[in-house]
Formats: sequence, structure tokens, C-alpha cells
Amino acid sequence: METLKYKVITTEKQYMDYCNKLESLVFGHAHNKATEDEIDLLTLLIEKYDDDHIFWTKLDPVEMLKSFMDDHKLKAKDLADLLGISKGLVSNILSYKKGLSKESIRILADRFKVNQEAFNRPYILKGLLEPNEKKTTLITRKYKMAG
Repeated sequence: METLKYKVITTEKQYMDYCNKLESLVFGHAHNKATEDEIDLLTLLIEKYDDDHIFWTKLDPVEMLKSFMDDHKLKAKDLADLLGISKGLVSNILSYKKGLSKESIRILADRFKVNQEAFNRPYILKGLLEPNEKKTTLITRKYKMAG
């Protein structure tokens, strides 16, 4: 009986091993059909583990961004350079006054190696709630503004 090369990820060590293997395959020079299939399978397994286990589901996108900045020793200026925006806009994003743009979400997801959905979740922006307006209306309006 043939042993499976890859299995559903159940531990953080296995997760890191698969991430490292995926990185070596993606940036390796020999790309053929078998390599592409292996890349697709590892990507699927890693994304499944991310969806089930990664902490970002407990944090709103701004909290998660602040956590990543702390982990990677990034300052607002570094984030402004990464996103190609002003430090003032970064400050507004970090203080919940402005939402993340689609382009910023793509850049952040790529930089921190997470699914874009991690940054593309609703959260409340300060100063946008009108008197007598419900939070669900605000979240809907936030999505329209971020696009």
C-alpha cells in the first residue's frame, strides 16, 4: 500500500514544514505538471489549516495589523512605505478613522502571508455612526467605502 506524501495538517510543526516545502517548490526552478499539482495540494492544505486555526479570526483587521506590526517590528512609517500611502492615512487606519482599501488588503495579505479575507472583514470605524443608525448599517456602509 502506498503511503501518502501529504496529510491534513494537525500540528503547528507540520504546518511550518508544509509552508517551507511550499516556498521551496514555488521558488524552485523545475516547474512541471507534478510540481504544480504538489503546489496546489500544499496550498489547499495550508489554507484549510489557516481557516481552522489562525488567531486572526478573533481579531478585527486593525487589531491584527497592529499585532503583525508589533511582531515584525514595523512602525507606521514602514507601513506607509509598504502600502504607498501617507503616514497620516496610516494613522487614520490604525485609529479606526479610515478603512483599508482593496489594494492595501492585497499588499498586507501578501506581506504577512495570510488570506486576504483576514483583512477584508467588517469592523466599526469611528465617527461614521449617525444618531439613530444601527451598527449593521455602518458595517454595510464601511464595505462600500473601502472598495
